[in-house]
This record gives sequence, C-alpha cells and structure tokens, in this order.
Amino acid sequence: MNTNRIGMLFLAAMATAGLLPPAHAAMKAEIVEVKKIWDAGQHNAFTDLVRWHDRWWCTFRESDAHVGGDGAIRILTSIDGERWESTARLTEQGVDLRDPKFSVTPAGKLMLNCGGSIYVGTTLKGKQSRVMFSEDGRHWTAPQRILHEGEWCWRVTWHDGVAYAAVYRSTGSSSTPGPEWGLVLYRSRDGVAWELVKEMEVKGRPNETTLRFAPNGDMIAMVRREAADTMGYIGRAPPPYTQWTWQASNHRLGGPNFIRLPSGVWLAGTRDYANLKQGTKAGAKTMLAELEKDGRLERLATFPSGGDNSYPGLVWHDGLLWMSYYSSHEGKTSIYLAKIRIQERE
Repeated sequence: MNTNRIGMLFLAAMATAGLLPPAHAAMKAEIVEVKKIWDAGQHNAFTDLVRWHDRWWCTFRESDAHVGGDGAIRILTSIDGERWESTARLTEQGVDLRDPKFSVTPAGKLMLNCGGSIYVGTTLKGKQSRVMFSEDGRHWTAPQRILHEGEWCWRVTWHDGVAYAAVYRSTGSSSTPGPEWGLVLYRSRDGVAWELVKEMEVKGRPNETTLRFAPNGDMIAMVRREAADTMGYIGRAPPPYTQWTWQASNHRLGGPNFIRLPSGVWLAGTRDYANLKQGTKAGAKTMLAELEKDGRLERLATFPSGGDNSYPGLVWHDGLLWMSYYSSHEGKTSIYLAKIRIQERE
C-alpha cells in the first residue's frame, strides 16, 4: 500500500471518528489575558488544570531545578481564576515527584498521577509512577506506586468508567544515543491496578503521550518523540484500541496536550521548537494550534514564554479556553494562566 493511500485512509478514519472539524471551518485565537499565578518555588514547572467542584485546580512540580532534587507537587485552587490559594504540597522522602496530571474518577474523586524519580545528584537511578486521590482537593492519599519500575504513566484519561494511559519505558537520557524506547497502552478500573491493552508501534523514542476520545469512542493519541526526525505522531484506534493508524505531524512536541471543543474542532497546546537554536533551549515557545486534517498542527497563538517552558493544561469553560503553562521568560521559572477566545470563520 503506497503512502498516499495510507494518508487517505487515515484522514477518512479521523473524519469518521469526529476528530476533524467541518472542512469550511477556519480558526482564529485571541489571547484575552495571561497572568502569572505562582512563583514561590525555586523552579515551578509541568502544569495541569481542571475544573472540579465548581472551582479551578492547578497542579505543578516545585523543585530546585528542571532535573534532580526532591520535587514536590503543589496544588492550587481558585473560585474565579483570579485569586489562587495553595491547598496542598505533596512529597515523598528521597523522591522527585514530577509531571503531575489531574483526572476525575467515576466516583467523583480528584485523581493525580505523577512520576517518581530517584536521583543521585542529577544522575537518574530509578523511576516509577505514582497515584494519589482526594475528595476535597486539600487532603490527599499518600503516593502509591503503580505499574512497574521504569514505566512512566504521563497522563490518565477516563472513558466510560475505565482509565487509560499510554505508558513509556525509557532508558538513558533523551539527549544521548541508545536503545529504542517502548510505548504501551494500559487500562484500569480504579487507577491503581493496571492491565496491558497493546504495545503501541511507535518508533523514535516515544514518550509523553496524551489520549483523548472522539464522540464515537475512538481513541486519539498525541505522542512526543525524541529520536529519528523527532516529529510528533498522531494516532487513532477504534475500540478495543488494539488496531492503530499513525500519522506524522509537522511539529516536534514538548508537553503535548489537546482538547475537543463543542464545535468539533481539536486544539493542541505544546512547546513550539520552530525557532529553537541548535544545542540550546533558546527560541522555544509555548503555542496553541489547531489539529489539522492530516495530523499537522496549524499555529494559532504563541504565548509569552521562553527558555524552559510549555506543558499546558487545557479546559474549555464559559466560551473560553483556559490554559495553564510554565515559562522562564521573565527570569524565574513560573506558572502562568491564559484565557483564549476561539473564533471560527467561514
């Protein structure tokens, strides 16, 4: 089967799944407001955002630097998105907790998954994923290990009472040559006990992956890759999520997240490497893009950002897209909240 034929089949499947907006729709994004909401930690990074119990909840990691140290998970809350208060600081002795992500269980509890790394200085010695649960956002269960040593559950997404996660298995540093990494789809009924669904056939050191669901139940995956051409991958699978179709994106991804709007349009937030200077983080920005028909990202907005940045949380609420992210463009790596108005035109 030739490449054009594969691409046509992928587009047809995406349209059937409700992944694609109507062909005439074109998007514009207006950044209504961007404000810093937290900078109390030495290094504040890797955000997520959720609307739960009629309040905003934002989570991120606090530590001394991007890598190493005993990272803590900070939880903030706000009624209106203007005034924020800290409700919890979650720690585990001798462990760097990082990459926190929210989800809401079928029982209505707020669930937080994160990774737990063991460092000696800045040398990684071990890692395993954790989960925590809360009924009020203020009192949390102790970090509980899940999956296996070396497996990183980056984000959990619930669908029809089942939790799903694309878990990556990596060895060595992302910046040094080495063996291929694995990406594995798991599912769980309680967020604690997980079972294998499928080894996902993505090469190029796949890692950070967000899963979402189309209206017909198809699963959509957005995957960061660290090797080969480093371009992101967009995948789709119908239930039971064992047969995948993949399409390369036109963008390298960092902290990828995406969301389906009520109109059917899909928007993605990620790090934009378009102006990255070779061998540095200089030039990287945080962007919002529309997910196009062929898996490409069409940039809609670039946010005040620079250096170490990205990892957005995305929530659609009251006709606006709300987005948390982190950035170091003002010197200190801090947490920001943006409000974006999305406009469609014929």
